[in-house]
Amino acid sequence: MHALQGSLFDQTDEIRLGPLARVRRTGLGAGAWVDHLPGWLTGADALFEHLAAEVPWHAESRRMYDREVGVPRLLAHYGEGETLPHPVLTEARTALSRYYADELGEPLVTAGLCLYRDGRDSVAWHGDRTGRSATEDTVVAILSVGDPRDLALRPRDGGPTLLRLPLGHGDLLVMGGSCQRTMEHAVPKTTRAVGPRISIQFRTHGVR
Repeated sequence: MHALQGSLFDQTDEIRLGPLARVRRTGLGAGAWVDHLPGWLTGADALFEHLAAEVPWHAESRRMYDREVGVPRLLAHYGEGETLPHPVLTEARTALSRYYADELGEPLVTAGLCLYRDGRDSVAWHGDRTGRSATEDTVVAILSVGDPRDLALRPRDGGPTLLRLPLGHGDLLVMGGSCQRTMEHAVPKTTRAVGPRISIQFRTHGVR
């Protein structure tokens, strides 16, 4: 795993959240939208080091074309009622649940973590459509720490990429409305020399 390249703009070990009022929304059509807030979390490099060392990461494999294929990233999941691996993640989930209360109608209750070790790690085009998000609007909030990696969005039925955002160093991206049903998102592989990144995905009950 490549070494993390620290942010020139976040030279602090104090891990804290900023205000959500600066978040900016982009409509994607068909009822889908994303909110983006660069640098929501300060002390992001310190949080990355903590999570990289303390989270019980594991590798997974999936069956594709009659063979087992390794998932190109490390994973961890914290279900409802489980203690998150750092208090600021609990604070973040609570703040997001409060800010999006009118659109959610319920709190965010789980956290899925992905560790992208280098540019070879990725996630293919997909929507989080396991559970109620297959038929209902929902919100998935992603907090990223570590070196930035692009997150791309495109319509589910094909077509050009609508949005491509580099996420890392405490950036927040929230996908809402019909986004999980009508859009797909991905973290593409890259040949650029990039360090590791961790994304934390907050979801509601029954959504994966």
